[in-house]
Amino acid sequence: MSFPELRAIPDRLNLLLLAGAAVVAGSLLHAASHASAWWQVLLAMVAFSFVGNTLFSLLHESVHGIFHSNRAMNEWGGRIAAAFFPTALTFQRIFHLRHHRNNRTEVEQFDYLRPHDNKLLKYLQWYCILTGLYWTASPLGMMMYLVWPGAFQMKALRSDDSRFAQQTAADAMLEGFDNAPSGRIRLEILFTLAVQAALFILSDATWQGWLLCYAAFAVNWSSLQYADHAWSELDVKEGAWNLKVNKVVQWLFLNYHHHKAHHQHPDVPWVHLHKHVDFTEPRPSFLRIYLNMWRGPRPMPEKPET
Repeated sequence: MSFPELRAIPDRLNLLLLAGAAVVAGSLLHAASHASAWWQVLLAMVAFSFVGNTLFSLLHESVHGIFHSNRAMNEWGGRIAAAFFPTALTFQRIFHLRHHRNNRTEVEQFDYLRPHDNKLLKYLQWYCILTGLYWTASPLGMMMYLVWPGAFQMKALRSDDSRFAQQTAADAMLEGFDNAPSGRIRLEILFTLAVQAALFILSDATWQGWLLCYAAFAVNWSSLQYADHAWSELDVKEGAWNLKVNKVVQWLFLNYHHHKAHHQHPDVPWVHLHKHVDFTEPRPSFLRIYLNMWRGPRPMPEKPET
């Protein structure tokens, strides 16, 4: 297989998935809002949590410029997918590319306790990830940026002397906004709010249905966001797992569980990631990592995996 074939972007498939997932997400919001039985609401919530991850994975592709080979289509596809999260494309791109830069460095070792760490802060951050509260940082941060971009320069979030800023990676992440195109980001945030309003109206959603669906999505999404890194190598590119997971789930997440392959080859579209997975090396299951995470962060070993 030639090199270009290993990088070919599935333009039509991604557009079809975006349109289909958006319609299904709206239908599930309607179902959760108007179902007569509790089990029907629960079913809609769970289904929405997985479809939401399909949309997030498409946003992830757009962040890396591999949703569509046409630049304008890539950006607009990303903006639409971002609106379902809800976040904004450039907002998410800044955070995610900072993650690629800082992965498994000291500012992103949430799974390990160092002697100088604030234990309460470490545990609060850890269990916010596991319970889905971590998801709220994006929409709340987005709204804060819309109203007051200068908030991202606050001393508590950026100072070298702030334990919160340094231990939570807030400073390392928000540094990406120092020279960010604030006008474009705020316009994208307004677009997201418009899409969310349209989604709410067109799906005839209720606030209860919306909150239940997004709560389920938050837990599902957030649980994977560190399971694919927890206790992996302390290396920027190698520090992730290619997790074993049910094939149906793997496809719904668009191969997001092949996360080590993604960090090694961030320019490879999701349909080709499996070609870059070393199936001979350790591949823990998502469930095993996830359940172990509930035991909390571990003390930093004398000789961590490097």
